[in-house]
Amino acid sequence: MEKILSRKADNIGYLTFNNPERHNAVSLEMWDGVEEVLQQFVADDDVRVIVITGAGGKAFVSGADISKFDKERGSHEAVLHYNARVKEVYNYIAAVPKPTIAMINGYCIGGGIALALCCDLRFCSEKSKFGLPAAKLGLGYPYYGLKRLVEAVGAGVACDITFTGRILDSHEAITTGIVQKVMAAEELEEFVVNYAGTIAANAPLTVKSMKFIISTIGMDEGDRDLEKCRQLVDAAFASEDYIEGRTAFLEKRPPQFKGR
Repeated sequence: MEKILSRKADNIGYLTFNNPERHNAVSLEMWDGVEEVLQQFVADDDVRVIVITGAGGKAFVSGADISKFDKERGSHEAVLHYNARVKEVYNYIAAVPKPTIAMINGYCIGGGIALALCCDLRFCSEKSKFGLPAAKLGLGYPYYGLKRLVEAVGAGVACDITFTGRILDSHEAITTGIVQKVMAAEELEEFVVNYAGTIAANAPLTVKSMKFIISTIGMDEGDRDLEKCRQLVDAAFASEDYIEGRTAFLEKRPPQFKGR
């Protein structure tokens, strides 16, 4: 069974974790597959938005596949390799220049939260459950994962979630800032597809510049590439899409953006 699935439709790329018998728990091999699929989406100009989700209707991602721990994390060297590789993939997801949406329907646990927090937007069904149970398993949890959690929910909530290892329901997830919207499970996919379609219909160069600038704002001052921010804004103004946007507005019709 292929455990990382990909497809595209209407300028949206879909990446699906397909390990439903283990609630979409992730192995090292699966993380490699995630990066490969995302690289393909980034290189494909027809893909303007990326949706990440889990198969089976019971889980988004339930964290690392514990059945693989002896093989993948059974020694100090193996743990170092595993953590370094997963960090690379998380950082790659966070740095993808196209908008990313986590569509969460069910369990979003451990590495599932870390993955979701790498995405720009997170929408979930009412039945979804969230938690970081590292303290119940004796695991060390790395800086890069906790940093994104603190940025999303604040230090106090992050301490509550991580120290206790407790499970949060979907309504607490939205009040704490883990997700942006909660809805009935039967409404989730339609909502996400329509939402992603709205983004995909907008000017890709403008959206790209906004994503990069927003991510830059959260960086330490010395790490901010303000020159690239300026270049991306200038590229939007110099594009054919800028002309199309103005023309379509004056002609009272929907714009047809080409990303150039």
